[in-house]
Amino acid sequence: MQTNTAKSVIETAKKNGVKMVDLKFTDMFGAWQHFSIPLRELVPATFEEGLGIDGSSIRGWKSIEASDMLVVPDAKTAFMDPFCAVPTLSLTCCVLEAGTCELYKRDPRVIAHRAEDFLQGSGFADTAYFGAEAEFFILDEVRYENKNHGCMYMIDSAEGIWNSAREEYPNLGYKTRYKEGYFPVAPSDSLQDLRTEMVMILEELGLEVERQHREVATGGQSEIDFRFDTLQKAADKMMIFKYVIKNTARRHGKTATFMPKPMFGDNGSGMHIHQSLWRNGKPLFSGSEYAGLSQMALHYMGGILKHARALCAICSPCTNSYHRLVPGYEAPVNLAYSASNRSAAIRIPNFSSSPKARRIEYRPPDPSANPYLAFSALLMAGLDGVMNKIDPGEPMDKNIYELPPEELKNLPCVPSNLGDALDCLEMDHEFLLKGDVFTRDFLEAYVSIKRKEENALRLRPHPIEYEMYYDV
Repeated sequence: MQTNTAKSVIETAKKNGVKMVDLKFTDMFGAWQHFSIPLRELVPATFEEGLGIDGSSIRGWKSIEASDMLVVPDAKTAFMDPFCAVPTLSLTCCVLEAGTCELYKRDPRVIAHRAEDFLQGSGFADTAYFGAEAEFFILDEVRYENKNHGCMYMIDSAEGIWNSAREEYPNLGYKTRYKEGYFPVAPSDSLQDLRTEMVMILEELGLEVERQHREVATGGQSEIDFRFDTLQKAADKMMIFKYVIKNTARRHGKTATFMPKPMFGDNGSGMHIHQSLWRNGKPLFSGSEYAGLSQMALHYMGGILKHARALCAICSPCTNSYHRLVPGYEAPVNLAYSASNRSAAIRIPNFSSSPKARRIEYRPPDPSANPYLAFSALLMAGLDGVMNKIDPGEPMDKNIYELPPEELKNLPCVPSNLGDALDCLEMDHEFLLKGDVFTRDFLEAYVSIKRKEENALRLRPHPIEYEMYYDV
């Protein structure tokens, strides 16, 4: 639905037979929340005055004594929801304070908007492009349970190598071995048609898909890449992307997860984030320095590497993220940069010599991250590098995974767990506060809730501990 104004959205909705309007907004941690209204309740004034919600029911937002908030739909985000039985128009919203009608500073979409404003006011560039590659697993079943006296989880996939001896009446084989999922054809790849259906839906909703394929891990790990966009629009598209992937899988009796590390002993799912700065329609990261980069790009990388450990609290934001960020599973744990080197935290892609294609790729993040927060935080770190001309050091043009211990010990690395990452964020967050993009209030609330997540894991016995220690 290509519409730009409140009036045209309503008119097009009526022509398409829309009965319901679904209003979506993003919580602090990257989950879409929603409520629906009949089409007659959507009037032009709604796009300016908004509709009321209870902010105290959203994790990390308002306390109950001052909980009235407004959600204001963005007409440019309109699309027909492909998963509703009744014709339904979807609109993405920003959140405002009731009474003052000021943009709510804990709304991630507002933070992304402020980040773009800060960039334009900096004088260095007017546009930041982001392109994220979010990997995911398509599974056939997931079960989990946590009690005071026991816990368990189990995932299953028809493609999983662990099912090579299962009675399937008949079992036809073609199970993907660990670390061999990139890129076998059918019949080993049984998910081609499902991923193609996902692509077709994404294209209908305005995402320009570049490719789809199986990924490295067994158990149905997959990737679908779509075209980059400006910061807030790229984050909007990532929310649509996750929604389509999960609901298309469910339509076929399967389940899709963006959890970074759902299984032991194989690769986890990353979200590599490509970035570049432009001004007046011209790319600013192309130049005559290392790997065809400009001095600005080097300084931008310097800022990201300087703040990388703090960035992990936002870009790798769950306890499970740090089961992925370990050596040996393609996750870059060492904070270095290099051309075409997937073992470095920052890779400079070298598929094209065009100045317009010159960009950097930051590889530690994973798809559990809130895209609005992750993109904004990376932009703020990179701009800190540009403003302060931070030197990224020498490139690391070696396979970091195979470095001898004496060389490896001199390379800085990502935190080993969420608690350490939150400590780093508490010590290093001033760069996020510039231009009032992030606020201390937001960061304090974010860290407080993430500490509870860390404690939820830290305070519980783990099944592997029984195996190792029960007989002590």
